[in-house]
Amino acid sequence: MESVNDILSKLENADNSTKNELENELVNIGTSVLPELVNKLQVVRGVKRGVVAMTLIRIGDASVKYLKKAAEVNKDFEWVAEYLIREIKGSVAA
Repeated sequence: MESVNDILSKLENADNSTKNELENELVNIGTSVLPELVNKLQVVRGVKRGVVAMTLIRIGDASVKYLKKAAEVNKDFEWVAEYLIREIKGSVAA
């Protein structure tokens, strides 16, 4: 199984189809990568950040506790965490 770093490094030159495949790969790894994804979300930018955010949303409720924990430690990240949590809760309600 590829590491999160390996998958994210492939995003740099990825077309939309490849980007979707890589996002699916991250989602399929499952909840074990949540701590790493939340950490990555605080440092990556651009396409990588978007894919990490979508992965967290797609994994769903399990992401929430890691987002909350990160927001407590990193106040600059708080608004990002709150936004994603709203997206997760909204997608569950739909």
